[in-house]
Amino acid sequence: MIVMNEKIKASEVLLTGINGENLGVVSRDEALALARKHKVDLVCTSLYSSPPPCKLVARGAAKQEAAKEKQDTRKKEQPLKLKEIRLTANIEEHDYETKQRQAEKLLASGNAVQLVVKIQGKEGPKAKELLERLLKDLAASGKKETGIQVSGKQAAVRVNPS
Repeated sequence: MIVMNEKIKASEVLLTGINGENLGVVSRDEALALARKHKVDLVCTSLYSSPPPCKLVARGAAKQEAAKEKQDTRKKEQPLKLKEIRLTANIEEHDYETKQRQAEKLLASGNAVQLVVKIQGKEGPKAKELLERLLKDLAASGKKETGIQVSGKQAAVRVNPS
């Protein structure tokens, strides 16, 4: 929350100029007049001290900075997106490399990856071996969150970006 210009309620403020120079304690009206004269905004940096420190900032810059800060915090709060990559136990070398590159790209962009190998018949050990190899190759891009889970018709492991 930014308090600026007329919304500042204190009778005196500790004023900092446009170029960072200290202008001392001045009345609120004097600070607002100075802000209007230089065509800038008067922005309160902290409401917890007396007199509150305020600074002269280029018009619109304070709102823009606050919006950018809000956007950054919202971006950080978003949960990881989980992307699934499906493979088969009998995979050709070229296809394996393609899936590996795809997983690396997803991990680099900040997404978690669920690697799933479809199992038919007695391919369980082979699927587990394939996932272990893939985890070893992806060690630079991410680290596994869960162990390799072999259940019924598939083997799966989740990898988070490092």
